[in-house]
Amino acid sequence: MAGDQTWLGAVLVGAGAIVALVLWIVWQKGRPFAAGDVFRASRLSSGNHLFPTQVLVTPSSVVQYKPRWIGRQEESIHMAHVASVKIDTKLLFSNVMIETSGGSDPILCHGHRKRDATAMKALIERYQNEYYRSGARPSAGPVGPTSSGR
Repeated sequence: MAGDQTWLGAVLVGAGAIVALVLWIVWQKGRPFAAGDVFRASRLSSGNHLFPTQVLVTPSSVVQYKPRWIGRQEESIHMAHVASVKIDTKLLFSNVMIETSGGSDPILCHGHRKRDATAMKALIERYQNEYYRSGARPSAGPVGPTSSGR
């Protein structure tokens, strides 16, 4: 009888350790991935239960960060290449679509709080205004060889 209780105790301790490890990993991956203006989707929204999508807005770029069990997926757009920011407001949460001027796929973020979505859009617009007022212009891409005139 004592051997059965020892075996059961060891199984319970092992299961508790595994659950604690999984919870720790979920907590670690849900923390903000960078310092600054990071907007995290709600865990209550679809697709964000374990690892919520995060969006970092900096003066030079917008970065979408999607944590995974192993690794992560990051997509960034330079501030000069952000064409528009659309907010689709639902009953509880908002979806944000950040389109590029280059025609590539937009960054889609769903499950953000309404105030976070509007703050994200306002911050992007503010950084774009600062970028263009400073006289910076986006590059036109690679330039072909020039003739030397010989």
